Amino acid sequence: MKNWNFKVKNDPAEIKNNLQSSLASVHGFVIDIKSDNSSRITFKIRKRLLYAWYIVYHNNLVVNGKLSRADNQDETDVHISFGQNILWKFVILAHLSLGLSFIAAIVLGNNSGNSMYLLAALTFAIVLLLWFRLQKKHKNDVEEYKKLLSETLGF
Repeated sequence: MKNWNFKVKNDPAEIKNNLQSSLASVHGFVIDIKSDNSSRITFKIRKRLLYAWYIVYHNNLVVNGKLSRADNQDETDVHISFGQNILWKFVILAHLSLGLSFIAAIVLGNNSGNSMYLLAALTFAIVLLLWFRLQKKHKNDVEEYKKLLSETLGF
């Protein structure tokens, strides 16, 4: 999870309205804004996944943010954290458990064929490939969200 902190010279209510008006109109974004009071606002932004196979095509970040009034009344502290969607963790965990079950089948069974070793190695290779691809995609998606939020918040 990456964190991003900065200050903006606007009121938290103005920033909330700006986020709602600019991101609500963009196709595919889901924005959830909760305000405890006028000086503390939390929000969550993510892309909507309509189908399970869209997990490969969409950026899979969940953006959690907090807006709070700074010591100076004209500024707002913005705290944003970028986290990965839980579906990716399930995909990697499923492939990892599949690879471990193949290795357990080789060890516990009387099957000494190379096909089971090949299948287990292939499954672990897929897990590693998914993991490295996910990390690269996560880094690129964080940069895209930072650009989108900096344009939206106007700093």
